[in-house]
Amino acid sequence: MKSILKKYTIIVFGFIIVGIGFAFTLKANVGVGAWDALSASLNSLTKIEVGTLGMILNIACVFGQILILKNKFRWIQILQIPLSILLGMVINFVLYDILTFPFDSFIGGIIMYIISTEICVIGVALIMVLDEVTFALEGFCDALTKVVPFPFHIIRQFADILSFIVIVFITLLTNIPWSIGIGTIIGIIIFGPSLGVFMKLFQKILIKDMSI
Repeated sequence: MKSILKKYTIIVFGFIIVGIGFAFTLKANVGVGAWDALSASLNSLTKIEVGTLGMILNIACVFGQILILKNKFRWIQILQIPLSILLGMVINFVLYDILTFPFDSFIGGIIMYIISTEICVIGVALIMVLDEVTFALEGFCDALTKVVPFPFHIIRQFADILSFIVIVFITLLTNIPWSIGIGTIIGIIIFGPSLGVFMKLFQKILIKDMSI
């Protein structure tokens, strides 16, 4: 019971860390990843808070998993819903209640983006190492592998491509600000390698803690 409580405490902490990091990447204003940029573009279009839009998209991904997997859906993954809500609430709080200062430095934005991306990586690495509850989009892409003849990484990449196409379409059609930029490229370069480093580090730490 103690180990389960500890695991889910770390998972919650991981989601909070991701939410904080993501809010700072948005504040950096140099572009974010395609899936995340979709929420930012919809925010410019609808004025609904970014975190709230993220909640809606992520919860839709959970229901998509249920529809695809049916009785094969692992019901522990229903925790993706409250965790997605927590993630959205953290993003909204940090972005709209804490990061209220004006910030328009391009170089400063790049530095902020790199640091905040590494913060996101820490949260994602913790969650992936524990391997209990996944992120909603990744869960949906994994569910799709059961019904289409493509591996996970291809489907996940297609999700980003589709998000990118939607963003371009919305931006050109409505003339809202671009939510993709140099930060999108930086994220592609540093996220994967950083994730590998932190996952190895956390695996060593958590394995040493025999109660996890």
